[in-house]
Amino acid sequence: MKKVLVISSSLRKNANSEQLAVSFADGAKSAGHEVEIVSLRDKEIKFCIGCFVCQKTKRCFMRDDADTVREKMLHADVLVFATPIYYYEMSGALKTMLDRANPLFVSDYRFREVYALATAAEDEDYVPQRAFSGIEGWVDCFEKAKLVGTLFCGGVTDIGEISGNAKLQEAYVVGTKV
Repeated sequence: MKKVLVISSSLRKNANSEQLAVSFADGAKSAGHEVEIVSLRDKEIKFCIGCFVCQKTKRCFMRDDADTVREKMLHADVLVFATPIYYYEMSGALKTMLDRANPLFVSDYRFREVYALATAAEDEDYVPQRAFSGIEGWVDCFEKAKLVGTLFCGGVTDIGEISGNAKLQEAYVVGTKV
């Protein structure tokens, strides 16, 4: 059994990327894994200021919800990042959280596997490339971890538009294989 942490970064309740995340989580649960979904929607997370104090203290000097999310990341075996695509990139909420996770770099983090899920209004293959590349760049900084899978669902804009989409089942199946 693995401890799976799914971080949903859409600021819209029941967003398409969040539904993709839930489907992945359901698949992982069905495979017997311990799964937690954390939404960044209601979190107060300040911007990293690049002071690098965290590299000495293993903790950011700022106190906000990033502390709790980062602690969950530290103890997870598998991280799953779900993001809507905005201007061909990951959401600002996810980027801010990844920046604030900098103390993990000098910690004895547990995660080895990372997945990235994304949704967007446009559906061309190139649409998620920058977002996935940004997430992979973050993962590459953690030598014991690897981006092991990505899943993109394009052509969904309005909340709930992903309902019935085959990508939900695909996310479930990927979740079962964690």
